[in-house]
Amino acid sequence: MQVTKDHIRNDIMQASAKLFLAKGFAGVSMREIAAAAHTGVGNIYNYFRSKDHLFCSLVAPAVRDLETMLEEHHGSCGRDIMDMCDKKYLDCMVSQYTDLICNHSHRLALLLFKSQDSSLATFRERFTDRATSLVKAYFADMKNRHPGICSDVTDFSLRIHTIWMFTLFEEIIRQRVAAQERRKAITEYLTIEIAGWRELMKI
Repeated sequence: MQVTKDHIRNDIMQASAKLFLAKGFAGVSMREIAAAAHTGVGNIYNYFRSKDHLFCSLVAPAVRDLETMLEEHHGSCGRDIMDMCDKKYLDCMVSQYTDLICNHSHRLALLLFKSQDSSLATFRERFTDRATSLVKAYFADMKNRHPGICSDVTDFSLRIHTIWMFTLFEEIIRQRVAAQERRKAITEYLTIEIAGWRELMKI
């Protein structure tokens, strides 16, 4: 019985993902989702509380990995800022960005382009606000740990750091950058960004 329930849930998610990608969150009705999933509207509510809950469930793995990446680099247990001097740091970042897009390209497309009128419509702005506060606190902690670095960075620059990340993801998805070109493009972007932070912070 559990296998059957999982199958129905997956059918609903796959059908809704295609519709949301084509028409956006606001342009899709539960009736359309039910028809595409070959089930009744009422049955959808056995698995998802609302259309918004369904949409959030679809993109949840991408949101989780974005949050995890932020915490790993700038959270209270984030990596030491001096790791920027090691090429392994660049390689790690390139792999994380590449894997994120490879594993979640459709979820990121939904989150960044198709979420209008959902509870995730302002996700990018809220994530940017949180990242700005987190990185600011992280820099203060790194200054205590390494007094010689320069941590006098404007909040504006901290915000741009996150905005550029989202712009990178958006353009790779929008331009449909081929898989074999993504890693090179991401490496070029992160090389410029890391070199800029090292110069700015006198690392």
